[in-house]
Amino acid sequence: MRVYAIGDVHGRLDLLEVLIEALREDNEGRGPADTQIIFLGDLVDRGPNSAQVIEYLLSDAINFASVRYIAGNHEEAFLDVLAGRNETANVAWFRFGGVDTLKSYGVSSNAIAQRGLILFDELNHKVPRRHIDFIESFEPHIQLGSYLFVHAGIRPGVALDRQATHDLLWIRKEFLEDDRDHGMIVVHGHSVTDAVDRRTNRIGIDTGAYKSGRLTALGLQGTDRWTVSTCPMLTRNTGRLSPAIGVETSDLDLVTLANDVA
Repeated sequence: MRVYAIGDVHGRLDLLEVLIEALREDNEGRGPADTQIIFLGDLVDRGPNSAQVIEYLLSDAINFASVRYIAGNHEEAFLDVLAGRNETANVAWFRFGGVDTLKSYGVSSNAIAQRGLILFDELNHKVPRRHIDFIESFEPHIQLGSYLFVHAGIRPGVALDRQATHDLLWIRKEFLEDDRDHGMIVVHGHSVTDAVDRRTNRIGIDTGAYKSGRLTALGLQGTDRWTVSTCPMLTRNTGRLSPAIGVETSDLDLVTLANDVA
């Protein structure tokens, strides 16, 4: 089995498309395997193309691997808004990237400003039912071999079947600062770091794609670990930043490839 875990996309379709093609090439170069891709949640918000990310993933563009999805706290908040529940979370959602998601679905500036029933009505006309069904199907966590894949982390010392959903989606300090053996390596997103955060008991791969231009995938097969990441590169022809690919070997030393991506 070969697994690629992908960190928080946050509406960056441009980075996701580049990364998926890089993973396709990486997978082919490593030979035949039962290949799985696991998205660690937070596909939406912050970046400009949340709706387009969902549409891309529903289009079966990833045809070289089976794909599974873990729910993130941003998916939870988005579903709460769509269902008209949890008013406190709804208000917070606007502060941490929800407006970008609304715009990606073509919701009008007037409805965003008015909020309330006007926004609720327009949002539920703009967001396709199949997008909602897709997001509602996301899993709370996935365990494969000695790895546990989850969005935010786990409550240390609590059995997996007793973990609170809120912790799986939101936990930070209590999990990040705990160095005890969890009985498995926890692969997670949610907490942004400049580079892959590798510890003895966990591996964090949220490299802040929406603002850094670096979307990271962690590859796992047997005892091997490697990463493939997008990197913001200045193109020679346009002088603009575009995503290029950096490949990290199993010891996580970064090698940046000097290729331009149009």
